[in-house]
Amino acid sequence: MIKMRGHVGATRWLWLSAAVIAADQLSKWWVVNGFELYQRVELLSWLGLTRLHNTGAAFSFLADAGGWQRWFFVGLGVVVSGGVLVWLRSLPRSGQAMLACGLGLIVGGALGNVIDRVVYGYVVDFISVHYQQDWFFPAFNVADSAISVGAFFLILDMIFGSHPDEKKAAE
Repeated sequence: MIKMRGHVGATRWLWLSAAVIAADQLSKWWVVNGFELYQRVELLSWLGLTRLHNTGAAFSFLADAGGWQRWFFVGLGVVVSGGVLVWLRSLPRSGQAMLACGLGLIVGGALGNVIDRVVYGYVVDFISVHYQQDWFFPAFNVADSAISVGAFFLILDMIFGSHPDEKKAAE
C-alpha cells in the first residue's frame, strides 16, 4: 500500500502539463480568432492548417452521437487526469523521468481538450497532415500531439525504462 499523505512523488513534472495546456489553448485561440471554420492554409506540400470542430473523440469517434458525448468526454478526461495525477504522486521523486514526462504530457493534453469541450462544446482541431490531395490524416491539435507523445514515452518506459521496485525485488 502506498502512503500518499505528504508524498509529492513525481508531481514536479506537472510544469510540463501546464506548458502543454498553455501552448494548446494559445494555439487554439489563434486558430479560432484567425480562421473561419474549414478555412485551409497550406504550409508545406504535406502539412496545412484547417480549422475544424470535433464533437467526438480521436478520429471523430462518436462525433454524431447527439450531444451526450460532450459531457462523457469531459468526465472521462477529468477521471483519467485524476488517475494519472495519483500515478505521478506514487512514483519516486526521481529515477523515472521518461514515465513521469509521459504522464505529464498526457495530463496536459487531456485537460487541454477538456477545456475546449467545456468552453466550446467541441475540440478545436487544426493541424492537417496529408499526402497530395488524396489522403488526409484526421486533423489534430497540440493537446492530441502531447497525448500521443506521452503515450509513446509510456511505451518506451515499459520496454526500456528503469523501474526501481523491480531492481529491489531482484536483489
